[in-house]
Amino acid sequence: MPRVTFCFIKAINYILFKPVLIEPSIYCQLDIVQFKSSCAACSLRELCLPVGLNEDEVKKLDIVSQKRKIIRGGYLHHAGAKFQSLYAIRSGFLKTCVLEQDGRHQVTGFHMTGELLGLDAISTDVHTCDAIALEDSEVCEIPFAKLEEISRTIPSLMRHFHKIMSREIVRDHGVMLLLGSMKAEERLASFLLNLSRRFHLRGYSEYNFNLRMTREEIGSYLGLKLETVSRAFSKFQDEEIITVDNKHIQIKDIARLRMKLSNSDVS
Repeated sequence: MPRVTFCFIKAINYILFKPVLIEPSIYCQLDIVQFKSSCAACSLRELCLPVGLNEDEVKKLDIVSQKRKIIRGGYLHHAGAKFQSLYAIRSGFLKTCVLEQDGRHQVTGFHMTGELLGLDAISTDVHTCDAIALEDSEVCEIPFAKLEEISRTIPSLMRHFHKIMSREIVRDHGVMLLLGSMKAEERLASFLLNLSRRFHLRGYSEYNFNLRMTREEIGSYLGLKLETVSRAFSKFQDEEIITVDNKHIQIKDIARLRMKLSNSDVS
């Protein structure tokens, strides 16, 4: 069962009732700069926590947030680290992964601008996965104890936070569908369509985009071997559904890409 799904009820109780002790961060990979993050002026506010808040409410959220820069390959947080904050991605791309018993790293998600990281740790006060930057990135760090405080006075913020958690549960169900019932080509088609839609929501092209992750990382996420991922990309290109130029993807026929899913849903 996905961790976010398993922890959802506990997480809501923690949001409403349990304080979280905030301690200084010690990650040497992070260049931490305290600042008033100006949620009101951020181009991502309609995708992030401030959505639906009025000007005064946004100012309250501004006061508690700070900016962090993570270099490519740097860790935002490690599995097992004490939970302190949630992180809204301002720019860049990150992956989350867990260490399997056989020593392999299993990729559990890819995260882009406007999305929230750290939800995995709400119920246990400990992060269950590593979060690693796939390119130079920047996040807004929001101490969870402070978020709890202002959420009690801003009901709309709490409602939107619940929606974000629900969205993560739906996404987890989508991954379960990918790994449980889809063939290799269906998994890759679903993955590309998911990225296409997310880029489109952020004002970028849904037909032309760069993959920040490697083929091996895609395979880890989709539960496929590297060779299988490469063959699926090649087949899509041979069928003139997409064009692949190193990490650049051009979707030439999105309707036919959707047809690859048969009767499966894209999450």
